Amino acid sequence: MERPRVAIVVPALNEAATIGAVLERVRDYGHPIVVDDGSSDATAQVARAAGAEVVSHGVNQGYDGALNSGFARAAELGYTHVITIDADGQHNPAQLREMIDHLAQGYQLVLGVRDRLQRVGETIFAAVARRLWKVADPLCGMKGYAIELYRDAGHFDSFRSIGSELAVRSMANRCRYIEMDIITRDRADAPRFGRRFAANYKILRAMAILVAMHSRGQLRRPS
Repeated sequence: MERPRVAIVVPALNEAATIGAVLERVRDYGHPIVVDDGSSDATAQVARAAGAEVVSHGVNQGYDGALNSGFARAAELGYTHVITIDADGQHNPAQLREMIDHLAQGYQLVLGVRDRLQRVGETIFAAVARRLWKVADPLCGMKGYAIELYRDAGHFDSFRSIGSELAVRSMANRCRYIEMDIITRDRADAPRFGRRFAANYKILRAMAILVAMHSRGQLRRPS
C-alpha cells in the first residue's frame, strides 16, 4: 500500500511556550498545520519559525473550530491522512510513527488511548463509549484519520464535540479502526477546557449530544 501523505493538525491557543518544541519533533512525520485559534501571545510566530503552516483565526473559535479549519486546509492541500496532536506537549511525537504505520496498513481511523483520564467527565464518557461504540477513549486528542472520513462527513465537528464527533460518526459507519496506547505528560499551565465544573460540563454535554444522535440514527449515512 502507498505510504500515507500525512498532515499533522495542531490546534493551538496561547501555546508559544510549548509549540516550538512540539513542532521540532512533529515535522519529521508529516506536514504540520498549526491552527492559531485567536492567540494573544506569539504562538503563530513561533509556529512559523519552526516550519509549520499556520492557519490563523482572528477570533477564538474553540478546539473543534480549530480542528475544522485544520482538516479543511489538509483536504485542500490534497493530503490523504490527518493526525491530530496537542500543542501543549502532553503527547509524545515519537508515537506518530506507530500511528502512521497503522494508517499505512489500511486502517481508516487510529484512536489514541491515554494512560490516564484526568476528569470525572472523561471517565463517564469513556464508560459510555465502551458500551455504545466499543472504544476506550473517545476524547484523546491524538488520533489518525483517512481524509475520506472527513470528506464523507462534510466536516470534522458540528456541535463542539471535543474532538469526538468524526471518530464516532466514522465508527457508526463501520470504518476500519484500531486503538493504540498513548503515553501522556502533565501540561504546565491551565487546561484549555477549563478546570473542574466547566470542563466536566463541556465533556458531558458533548457525550449527551452524541448519545442522542446515536439513538436517533443520525450518525449513520443513509443506505
